[in-house]
Amino acid sequence: MIRILLPLIGLALLTVLPNYISDYGLGLLIGAATYVTLASAWALFSGQTHYISLATVAFYGTGAYTVAVLNEALPYPAVLACAALIGGAMALVVGLSTLRLQGVYFVIFSFGLAELTRQLITWYEVNVTGTLGRYIFLDITTRQIYWQMLALGAATLALTAWINRSRLGLALRVIGDDETVAAHSGINLARTKLIAFVLSAMILTLAGAITSPRYVYVEPAIVFNPTVSFLTVIMALLGGANRLWGPALGAVPLFLAFEYLSSNFPDTYPIFLGLLFIGVVFLVPNGLLAKLETLTARKAPQTKEART
Repeated sequence: MIRILLPLIGLALLTVLPNYISDYGLGLLIGAATYVTLASAWALFSGQTHYISLATVAFYGTGAYTVAVLNEALPYPAVLACAALIGGAMALVVGLSTLRLQGVYFVIFSFGLAELTRQLITWYEVNVTGTLGRYIFLDITTRQIYWQMLALGAATLALTAWINRSRLGLALRVIGDDETVAAHSGINLARTKLIAFVLSAMILTLAGAITSPRYVYVEPAIVFNPTVSFLTVIMALLGGANRLWGPALGAVPLFLAFEYLSSNFPDTYPIFLGLLFIGVVFLVPNGLLAKLETLTARKAPQTKEART
């Protein structure tokens, strides 16, 4: 009961928080909520299967461009629905052809997918429409963007919690441990990975669509920035990609650190980002939550011995 009540109280507090903070603080809240959503959606697939994907920005940018193209032709809810469907269809096509790749091959392909998507949209805009960027004119306030992103983040966490307790979650964990064992256990590897990959991609695409009105003007170099993919991976790994609250735990402090570094050290902050990535991999490979659980488990027997 407490596990359900505390998140609901936290969600209620976060919902009313914009009424008591400045516009700058609201901008930080939107950024933090966005990266919590991105990291949690990334972990929905990669956290359990251990498939490290760098394609986050491919779906994120696609969502933003979908809004840029359709915002004057369709109602806003219909535009979001189209963005989710496009992201899901894109993930379905990509997943059917690539989810049999493993290890570094999948990492390389996922990074290439983001770059391919950016180049294709750039080519289409320049050669077909005769322009490079698009304007987004939607009557949506900053608070409404925040509330939408907060709702999407909460829905992502709820979906992840449900999947973790379902047969799909169990199958994903077995696949992450050993695909050979999973196949011999009767798990349909292709279908299981594809379902998780498509769900993750739809959320990532929706995140890009929801945040796009903040840009006002979008072009491939803006919404397909590879830093988004790298930050998402680092955040999820720092907190613990295979834990429900791990991505959120890693996303909030790292986003604030990224904002500070990019504002105060605009020319050198990528160096700090690279060092941070290396530090996460070597110091907390399983995430902070797993580290805390290990430390707690070690202290518990000592406490019992001291009492006896």
